[in-house]
Parts: sequence; C-alpha cells; structure tokens
Amino acid sequence: MSTSDTHISCTSLSFSWPDGTEVFSGFDLTVGAGRTGLIGLNGCGKSTLLRLIASELAPLEGEIRIRGGLGYLPQTVTLATALRVEQVLGIADRRAAIDAVEAGDVREELFAVIDDDWDVEQRAHAALDGLGLGHIGLDRAVGEMSGGECVLLRLAALFLARPGVLLLDEPTNNLDAVARKRLYDAVDSWTGALLVVSRDRELLERVDRIADLREGSVTWYGGNLSAYEEALAVEQEAAQRMVRAAESDVQRQKRELAEARMKLARRRRYGQKMWDTKREPKVVMGQRKRTAQESAGKHRILHTERLAEASKRLDEAESAVREDEEIRIELPTTRVHPGNDVLLLRDPVPPYGPPLRGELTVSGPERIALTGRNGAGKTALLRTIAGELAPLSGEATTLLPLGFLPQRLDTLDDTLSVADNVKRSAPGLTDNDVRARLARFLFKGGSSDHPAGTLSGGERFRATLAMLLLADPAPRLLLLDEPTNSLDLASVRRLTEALEAYEGALIVASHDVPFLEAIGVTRWLRLDRELRDTTPEEVRAGR
Repeated sequence: MSTSDTHISCTSLSFSWPDGTEVFSGFDLTVGAGRTGLIGLNGCGKSTLLRLIASELAPLEGEIRIRGGLGYLPQTVTLATALRVEQVLGIADRRAAIDAVEAGDVREELFAVIDDDWDVEQRAHAALDGLGLGHIGLDRAVGEMSGGECVLLRLAALFLARPGVLLLDEPTNNLDAVARKRLYDAVDSWTGALLVVSRDRELLERVDRIADLREGSVTWYGGNLSAYEEALAVEQEAAQRMVRAAESDVQRQKRELAEARMKLARRRRYGQKMWDTKREPKVVMGQRKRTAQESAGKHRILHTERLAEASKRLDEAESAVREDEEIRIELPTTRVHPGNDVLLLRDPVPPYGPPLRGELTVSGPERIALTGRNGAGKTALLRTIAGELAPLSGEATTLLPLGFLPQRLDTLDDTLSVADNVKRSAPGLTDNDVRARLARFLFKGGSSDHPAGTLSGGERFRATLAMLLLADPAPRLLLLDEPTNSLDLASVRRLTEALEAYEGALIVASHDVPFLEAIGVTRWLRLDRELRDTTPEEVRAGR
C-alpha cells in the first residue's frame, strides 16, 4: 500500500466517561498522510481521542477506520522490568526461529514464523541505532534502562513494525536533548500518517498541519506551529473587530428602540388629548387610534427584532474570541537583591545517582537552566538541594527559603479544597486573602472550593503553582523539575507569566529550550558528573 493512502477516519464519534462527563458527541475527523500536530487545552480530549483511535477505549457511538496499520505511543510508557529488549521490539519469536533453523532445525512452523524476515535482527539494530540505543543489546532487561531509554525503545519497536499510521502522545516527555533530536529526525523522515499530541514547540515546528481541538470539534490550520499562531492572531484580531462592531450595533439598536418608544408615547398622549377634547368625530378618532396602535405595534416589533438580531450577532462574534485568561500576579516578597548568596554547593553526593564534583554558588536573582542527559542526576541534585535527600558527603546549603516543584504534581492533598491547600503553605492568610490571590491564578468564584482530587491536569498545575508561590515565607529560591512535561501550550504560557512575576533565584531542570529562553535564563549549566557552563545552542545540539 502506498503511504499516501494511509489515513484515520472518525465518523459521528461519541464518548463519555462513566461519571457522565461528555468528551465527544457527533465528532468527525479525517487525518491523511503527512504529519499532523493535535493541540488544545488540557482536558479537551486529545489523549482520549488517541486512546479511542488505538482501541484502548471504545466509543459509545460512531465508527473509527484505520487504513495502513496502526502504531501507538501512549503518554506514559510502562514496560515490565523483566522484559528483554527483543520482546519489546516484538522480534523474540523470529530471532529464536532463525537461531533454530541455523542450528539445523528445519520444521515448517519455524519457516512460517520467520516468513521473509531473515534480516529482522539487522533491522532491529538499525532501528535502535537510529534512536541512539545502539549500545543496548537485544537480550538486555528493560529494568536496566532509564525512563527516557524506555520511551525510545518503544518508539524503536513502532518504527520496526513499520505501521502506516502512527499516534504519538507527548513523545518528548523525559527525553534529553540528544534523544529529542533523534526523535525530530525520525518525525522528519516519516512518510505515513502521523498524528502527534505535543506541547514541544520544536516538534510542532516539523508538522505539516495543525488540528486545534476545542469544545469537541477540530479546526484545521495549514503549516507548522508558527504558521498556526500567526493565522490565529489574525483570526482573533478580526474576531475582536467583529465584537466591537457588534457591540456598537447593539448600542445603536437600543438607542433607536428607546427613541421609537418615546415617539410612540408622544403619539399616544396626543391621541388621548384629541379623544378627551373631542375635536374630531368619534368614528374618525376611533379609526385613527386603531391605525396608530397597529403602526405602533409594527414599529415596536421591527426595532425589537433588530435589537435581537444585533444581540445574536454579538453573541456569535464573542464566541469566536478565545478567552484563554492569563495569570497576573505580583510577588515582591520573593525579591533577592544582587550579591546576596542563595545557594552553596560543594561536591554533593546524593544517595542515588552519580556524585557531583565541583562547587557552585548561586547569588542574587539568577535564573539557571540545569541541563544534561537522561540519568545524569538532575532530579537527585534538585531533591538534595530541596532537603528531601541528605547528601552522603559534600555540602548543599540553601541560605534563603525555597520552593520545589517536582515532576509529579503530588504535593496537593486531594481531600482538601484548592483554598485549603494554599492555607497549608500560608497559614497566616485569611480566607479572603487566599481567595483573592487564587483569583489571580484563575481560581475565581467557587472554583477555589473544589477538592484538589477533582481538578483537571491544567487546574492541578495552577493549584500546585499557587501553593508554591503563595507560601509563607515566600520562596526566594525556586527549584523546578521538568515543569513543562504534559502541560498544554496555554499552561506553558501561564507558567511563563507566573515566573515573569517571580523575583527570586531560579533553577530549572528542563530539556525544553524554547521554554528556558522564554523565562529569561541568565546562566546555562550542564550536569555530567560535574557542572559546567554551556549555551542554548549546545543544549539543542546535545553537546
């Protein structure tokens, strides 16, 4: 089959969760050959859609058709630690059959297993090598591999199977710069139908089209992420103009309706005066009154209809405007003055991960990017600085209050409300203070009373961020461990906005170079058993 014939087709798809929450109703989608980036706000159904297409979930109604064979990489890759690499790649049976034949066993069933795939081992090594896993033997156990290597191994298995349709859900999560570059190269060379959910800007710059999932339907934009953002900006500017014009029309129609009512009232008063003074025959006055009432009714209906039509046009115009609110906060209590020492590191040896040689002093409001390969020990170092791990030797001394945002957003108590979680970290704040400050994190009205366990991914992230930044004492050193993992583009933008208001020192472990640049990193460090200065260009290149 030609790769140009591969496609995904979803027709009249409906799906709801067991609690009745509707995700899709009458949803239609067709994805053809080429690379498609699927974007949208957290909770809009991107991962759910991929799971439906991959048959991990069953739709309540509708039909899904795949042409070309399907491969699927879920957002969280879990592999049994006892599995061998050959088993994950799906070639164990063919390798065993080839070994048996080469040893002299000529049973027909062995040839049936092999089919024409005599070079499967060579292809497997090529697939592994293409993703930077050439050093991993086919008999190696998965339990000996890092999380990033497991993601790449699962990708290698998909590429080895050569499906016509490939689904990728946040494939760059937990991948270092070198692994990301290899993934980018693989995406660039993909010739079938690729549907990728990602907030990775560099990955989305490589797609052919963007599918924007919003409120249960998809809007298509040709080109990559930059082209989408430009088109959306133009579209939103036009929508804002339409809103302003519609608002003006509504006001004009209201004025005309008011003027019409005043005219009709004056006519009624004049007619009543004529009737009271009996200046004309009663029959004539009666006919004139009936005619005036009919005319007044038509006039009133005409203006009322015009106002209703203008109001409808305003509603339609407003519905086209996106109201992705932004976090707006001020955090003057986090300020660190230039020259103030914040952190002292001297040859710290975490209880797990490689030891760190060298010294580091963080002074003033520095913004430091902590980069390095998967397994280099970035998380262990941050947890040691945060005091969660005690160094076996060396020194990790913080001189000011700190806050730590771990990769897993597990600092919230799911049984407590958002407001009560914040009060845990700032017990001196009044209820009104907490709610006022949470409103700046977009928890308005009763939303701050929702239990943390009921929050969506994006809401949970904002609640965790609020609890961290509103703590008392305010954190003047902030540690962030892969903060953009699994965040949609809007949430990444909101995190950037919040960090713009932060005036303390910042250490961020991340492979997301565009994000690091957006938050104004002032110093780039690479961890490879020792800390050394690097540049964003070197990070992108994996050096």
